[in-house]
Amino acid sequence: MRIKLRDITITRIVEAVDRRVNNLPHLQGWNFSPEGKSNRSRLLQFKDKHKGQRCFIIANGPSLSGMDLSPLKNEITFGMNRLYLIFDKIGFIPTYFSVINELVIQQFAKDLAALPSTLFLNWSERNLFEQSPSINYLRNYFDLKDKFSRDITQGIYSGGTVTYATLQLAYYMGFSEVYIVGMDHNFVDKGRPNATELRKDSEDKNHFHPDYFPKGMKWQLPDLYRSELAYAQARQNFESNGRKVIDVTVNGKCTIFEKGTFSDLFN
Repeated sequence: MRIKLRDITITRIVEAVDRRVNNLPHLQGWNFSPEGKSNRSRLLQFKDKHKGQRCFIIANGPSLSGMDLSPLKNEITFGMNRLYLIFDKIGFIPTYFSVINELVIQQFAKDLAALPSTLFLNWSERNLFEQSPSINYLRNYFDLKDKFSRDITQGIYSGGTVTYATLQLAYYMGFSEVYIVGMDHNFVDKGRPNATELRKDSEDKNHFHPDYFPKGMKWQLPDLYRSELAYAQARQNFESNGRKVIDVTVNGKCTIFEKGTFSDLFN
């Protein structure tokens, strides 16, 4: 189970029920509205688009601040959440950009709408954006147990992290080699996973940029245990299809994926 018994509380049960009730109109729209049908049709263009190629998923951990990411300029890359804060530093724009967390989208929608990448956003937040050929939407499943979706036109599982959603996207696109960089899998802040809180510290030490979640902004502490269970499914699905996911994060704490060295990929 993705939730340990000691972490099950009345509050979490009520929140879970509330999320599922609020999701019903979005589910109806995804399945039956003209907008939903059009979006699913657009997603089909990405099926096996990069079959046999490699890509890099750039996460948002503090380790990024000490890295030279310029070798990725000519690679196919996925940016996530607020990676755009270091676009000037890294010297390139990611090919694709994914954001699933509702709070991130709600608070930084204007920033995301201005990005020149091909976007994949949470279907539930579609009303925050004007129609654009560069914006695509993904629907979250709300099952009690995270699975691995091989068909994003039906939906994806969040696994408690945008990285997991992006892995499903990369699988659908047909990549045979996926390298993850900047997934530190370690947070300075501690507390109850997924609880919405206001940032109290002026400096964000959980991410690559001190203003990633500025003081006064809403955020949710990730559920690392849930993410690990999800990552294990991602690894199994990739490897069962003759593909691989390699974690090249500098000093990353995640033990699920095969490890590699970032610099060795660019000889």
